[in-house]
Amino acid sequence: MGTDNEQQDALLQREIEIVEGILESKAQYRKIVKAGIAQWVKDLQAGNIKMQTVQDLDRLIELDIKLQKDEL
Repeated sequence: MGTDNEQQDALLQREIEIVEGILESKAQYRKIVKAGIAQWVKDLQAGNIKMQTVQDLDRLIELDIKLQKDEL
């Protein structure tokens, strides 16, 4: 069996890997959200979206802000 320090190091390394995975996923989610916002704006400018559907944009913006807050 490993020493306490070795076990703590292994646990810490695992936690680091988990956090890195979460951060990578959040970065990918932000890319998706940003693309969704950009598409929404394009559709609005093209007249394909009526102002009554602003809720979709609001949800995308809220999600983007939440993902950004989690980065701090």
